[in-house]
Amino acid sequence: MIGLLVKFVVTVISLLIISKLPVVGVDIDSPGKAAISAIVIGVLNVLMWPLIKLFSFLPLHLDFLPVFILNVIIFGLAAALVPGFRLQNKLLSAIFGAALLTLFNVLIQRFLPFGDAETVSSSFMLLSNSIG
Repeated sequence: MIGLLVKFVVTVISLLIISKLPVVGVDIDSPGKAAISAIVIGVLNVLMWPLIKLFSFLPLHLDFLPVFILNVIIFGLAAALVPGFRLQNKLLSAIFGAALLTLFNVLIQRFLPFGDAETVSSSFMLLSNSIG
């Protein structure tokens, strides 16, 4: 459970940082909107998990593109669903935002003692089991 909380906080912080970068074109009105956006992104990730796992049989260099495309779609959907989370350049902002969110989350979690991928993925699986 602590892994899920860490992932949530890291995503909120990452979204706030991304929204402050002028070249990305992502606007988030407040930390509260960033928190709601992080929840929506997390839920969409859980819902898209079967599609992401579908590409896991491909070699690493081939499964990157479909998974990245799904991340861009999730980022764009979150912006469409959360008032106060806007993409100025629609597709371009979604691409940059999804890439930076992934990069920031990976970098930040590497330095946290309990932000490892197994803890986070098992927490997401627990969340998905409790939802469905």
